[in-house]
Amino acid sequence: MPKLKTKSGAKKRFSLTATGKVKCGQAGKRHGMIKRTTKFIRNARGTTTLCAADARIVKKYLPYG
Repeated sequence: MPKLKTKSGAKKRFSLTATGKVKCGQAGKRHGMIKRTTKFIRNARGTTTLCAADARIVKKYLPYG
């Protein structure tokens, strides 16, 4: 069997935790911060984990994760 290739876009955007969950950056923080509430900006700090349905899709692109 040849080596499997990882999708370049996925390896830049996602990483896996030790328990196998998919870690990603928070969405909705690139621009338009004036119209966002302070609570939204505060809660969207740092990283988050994907839900199970989305994680299943992303894990296909990270074969050795």
